[in-house]
Amino acid sequence: MLLEAALNGTRTRSEHPAVPVTPDQLARDAAAAVLCGAEAVHVHVRGRDEHESLDPDDVARTVEAIRSACPKIPIGISTGAWIVPDLRERLRLIRSWKSTPDFASVNLHEMGAVAVIRSLLDKGIGIEAGIWNAPAARTLVESDVVDECLRLLIEPAEGSGNARENLRQIEAVLKTASCPRLLHGLGLFAWEFVRVAAERGYDTRTGLEDTLSLPDGTRAAGNEALVAVASRMLGIETKGRGCLFRRWC
Repeated sequence: MLLEAALNGTRTRSEHPAVPVTPDQLARDAAAAVLCGAEAVHVHVRGRDEHESLDPDDVARTVEAIRSACPKIPIGISTGAWIVPDLRERLRLIRSWKSTPDFASVNLHEMGAVAVIRSLLDKGIGIEAGIWNAPAARTLVESDVVDECLRLLIEPAEGSGNARENLRQIEAVLKTASCPRLLHGLGLFAWEFVRVAAERGYDTRTGLEDTLSLPDGTRAAGNEALVAVASRMLGIETKGRGCLFRRWC
């Protein structure tokens, strides 16, 4: 089972002072998360103004900083349509990336998602296919890229008020898809879906993108605390990694 650290998402430091936004902050949190059990990291790239960005320079600064801190850890970034709403411009920016992430998440409910996936694949970038609901799952399984995805990123808390029922519907559509699956939740569903993923043998993730709280409801100090708790829940061995945050590991 793979544990991915989702370090920042769309969050700002006004929501939590530990949310990493600069390349150095993301690299620091990535390294701490890896020491506590994460085997991949997912980030939302920010520009110098701390707004989300797909600009090639911003992507390069972020990817290179994290890769320097975590040389062997796969790095993923978001390509959410809200970052660059114009599809043509989003595709142009992706094609102009020089320093590329190992994988990128693409939300299948967004217009032009399959075109974005093809552009990423053309650059040798792996695909986390973001599935928010059953129609998005159907878009993927009926496309010609379903078998080329790195994994299916099942996100039922994003697409429905009834996240458990949404998950059931998504899984029903994906029953013929053979790609690895990563299940995660948000807010109140964050820790529940870590447990469900463990029960079903799926990959999973945690981090400040998904929740600001530990399972007991107390506010997390930061990404390293969240990852360490998830590692313990999943039985991931961290001994020998030299975790800097031993109060959690």
